[in-house]
Amino acid sequence: MEIRNCVFALILCHAAFVSCAVGLGRNPPTERISGSAGDVLEDDPVGRLKVFVYELPSKYNKKILQKDQRCLNHMFAAEIYMHRFLLSSPVRTLNPAEADWFYTPVYTTCDLTPNGLPLPFKSPRMMRSAIQLISSNWPYWNRTEGADHFFVVPHDFGACFHYQEEKAIERGILTMLRRATLVQTFGQRNHVCLKEGSITVPPYAPPQKMQSHLIPEKTPRAIFVYFRGLFYDVGNDPEGGYYARGARAAVWENFKDNPLFDISTEHPTTYYEDMQRAVFCLCPLGWAPWSPRLVEAVVFGCIPVIIADDIVLPFADAIPWEEIGVFVDEKDVPNLDTILTSIPPETILRKQRLLANPSMKQAMLFPQPAQPGDAFHQVLNGLARKLPHDKSIYLAPGQKVLNWTAGPVGDLKPW
Repeated sequence: MEIRNCVFALILCHAAFVSCAVGLGRNPPTERISGSAGDVLEDDPVGRLKVFVYELPSKYNKKILQKDQRCLNHMFAAEIYMHRFLLSSPVRTLNPAEADWFYTPVYTTCDLTPNGLPLPFKSPRMMRSAIQLISSNWPYWNRTEGADHFFVVPHDFGACFHYQEEKAIERGILTMLRRATLVQTFGQRNHVCLKEGSITVPPYAPPQKMQSHLIPEKTPRAIFVYFRGLFYDVGNDPEGGYYARGARAAVWENFKDNPLFDISTEHPTTYYEDMQRAVFCLCPLGWAPWSPRLVEAVVFGCIPVIIADDIVLPFADAIPWEEIGVFVDEKDVPNLDTILTSIPPETILRKQRLLANPSMKQAMLFPQPAQPGDAFHQVLNGLARKLPHDKSIYLAPGQKVLNWTAGPVGDLKPW
């Protein structure tokens, strides 16, 4: 036991850079992001695009929120805050004739179960109703069938509108949205629920709440690997192996007794503080490949260990994920301890310096009020980089490309 404890201490001091090793504090000096990534993060979208916000009846947004204020705090809340941001943003134009982009504010995730999970079953009908409304009352949708419109769809599998992957794949992206640009949390390469040209964004994590849990900067990172969350979802996956494609189960089975791994299903009140004491924070897939842990890890300077094959990460054209994180294939989870302890200390230190850069953290947040370089501005930057629109998106008068009656019969019912 003494030998085991000594090995544990050596590895932890070596890799975590705690004071017993090299005298460094919790946060090493900031390192500016070099090259195009840093430049893109600091871009200012103002003056590069104009957005027209459709004024919809309140039943599509404000009234839904009035019924359930929990929608303001769950991880899908980006659709609400993006709407609020755009209403007062300098990129907004009240003249649709000069707009580069058109935005339709529909709160499709604000239909929650008693335990706070969004129900997606009404979302396709709601979205279809909103699009029928704007196509009837304004001429702009019909010019392109949505190719110069963007929608925020932060469901588990985006505009496929289902929380179970097999059902989401079966449904596919709502037909009426297949020419639009989708701003969504879901991102996975070669997946039917991620269309080319989508903008992948971080899930919402409450900035003020995280700010209130900051601990002194010189606190040592004495936890090597940290994770809190489910390893099995017995209620929805009683036989096991389907949830998280078995990756979370593999973490638990292989490392539940490993002293380098602080992992549990319990969610302590010190969760945010513990992340700030950790070197590595596991960010495995669950039912979907993304989760707020990624945001929390970046904000708290904990190196994210991303376990989700083919994931498309938020603002991947601006944030150098390969430089700040560690990617582990799902099949390699049993070797996770060897992989992480083999990373050279200088590599860990550089990742920590990059994570300490304020622009990196800011890009992952939807603060109130908005701040330069935050996630709102990264979305606008992504939209600006798509301009000018190719002339091929414009349709001839009366021309139709999309099949408005395609999809499940239930989606065609009035909302």
